[in-house]
Amino acid sequence: MSTKEHLEDSSEEMSASQPPLKWSREIFYGLVKNFKFPDSWGVRYREEGQTTADAPAGYITLFWDYFVDGNFRLPTTRFVLDVLDLYKFHIPELHPIGMVRIRHFEFLCESLHIEPRVNHFRVFYQFHCSQGFYFISFAQHSSAKNILLIPPKPFYD
Repeated sequence: MSTKEHLEDSSEEMSASQPPLKWSREIFYGLVKNFKFPDSWGVRYREEGQTTADAPAGYITLFWDYFVDGNFRLPTTRFVLDVLDLYKFHIPELHPIGMVRIRHFEFLCESLHIEPRVNHFRVFYQFHCSQGFYFISFAQHSSAKNILLIPPKPFYD
């Protein structure tokens, strides 16, 4: 089932309006500098009054939490792309905690010298949708052993 079909089947309604981002232009450009985004990527700070859902045509929204707490890097890994492809959603639709879970799983596999694979990831995590713009994530399977001993903290703008 695709993400769109899953969301259409969901009884929860998505919030139409989102609060504006609360981080500053200085923090944004600090992130761009610290993570060495090439000028060719055309990275830009959102316009006044825009929300995460208002990315201009040709741009995507990436969250600070992806990079800082989720250890996401660009270009990304094949495993992250495989997870996105399996569930048929785009990275701006992923909740930052979902990124934490994907990357944590990937690091665990690498530390055990196991190639991270989506079918292994699915043993421990299941697709999860919740209300709001940040609506796609992963929840632990109730029957799976807990591999994330300290759950990630909530993320705020």
